[in-house]
Amino acid sequence: MDRALTYIYGIGLTSARQILDKADLPYQMSSDDLSGEEVTRIRKIIESEYTVEGDRRREVAMDIKRLVDLGTYRGRRHRQGLPCRGQRTKTNARTRKGPRRGAAVLSKK
Repeated sequence: MDRALTYIYGIGLTSARQILDKADLPYQMSSDDLSGEEVTRIRKIIESEYTVEGDRRREVAMDIKRLVDLGTYRGRRHRQGLPCRGQRTKTNARTRKGPRRGAAVLSKK
């Protein structure tokens, strides 16, 4: 059950286990075996104590926008589409930089 809750955006494994502890449910329980009352308990805990899904996405987007507007180093890296946390970019970083450009773009004539 703890893994099933991590499919909700904004809830990781630690948060999922805290939610299950508050709802007095075991971690190993299958999500199919939950009764309606147990689902309601979990839903109330999530709604009252956690920011999830659309609200969480909006919050993260606003945090990034704030960094970009302030012109911080991290904000500039977000704007340029480069890694923000000190990773190397000479090699790797393909997730942020996108696919490699061919030799035609790199050659100077």
